[in-house]
Amino acid sequence: MTLMATIEPARRTIVLPAPPYTVDDLLKLPDDGNRYELCNGSLLVSPAPTKLHQLVIYQLQRILDKAAPPGLVLLSTVNLRITDKDFYIPDFVVATEESMHTDHLMFAPDELLLAIEVVSPSTQVKDRTLKASAYALAGIPAYWRIELGEGPALYAYELNGDRYDPPTAYKAGTVANLTEPFPVRFDPAELDSTRR
Repeated sequence: MTLMATIEPARRTIVLPAPPYTVDDLLKLPDDGNRYELCNGSLLVSPAPTKLHQLVIYQLQRILDKAAPPGLVLLSTVNLRITDKDFYIPDFVVATEESMHTDHLMFAPDELLLAIEVVSPSTQVKDRTLKASAYALAGIPAYWRIELGEGPALYAYELNGDRYDPPTAYKAGTVANLTEPFPVRFDPAELDSTRR
């Protein structure tokens, strides 16, 4: 089986080899607004984020930016290469400042202190199980999952060996008092607010 993609306006067709796919194969796909990720060589495709999804990421960045100590960088939608056949695009990350001086296209797992996913209807299974497992096995110290349909709610995971401990849940209307990767306090209800 081959995968074909057409790039507009030149209408050039890209033909990928049969799966399993590699990161190099993935980089040949067009920039068409979709997110292309890999899990053990299988292609995962997600549509562009919704307005609410983007608002939550923006508000999260504002909250974390106020609390972050020097030496850390806060970024959305970055490329994370775990292996040649495992590639993800977290919605948001906290990375070391040093990581900005290495590979300019992709992050390595050891450069991240926190990965965050905002759960959308099209990404529920990936964000709740697949990515939590992949990020833990890669050694990312903390993972946050934001559930929009719950008010929103924040589920904070901390690494224990090669897996995350069960998450601590913070529902809208309660204050999340987090210590990893740095101390920060906020109510998850603030994440879908349009107030400044």
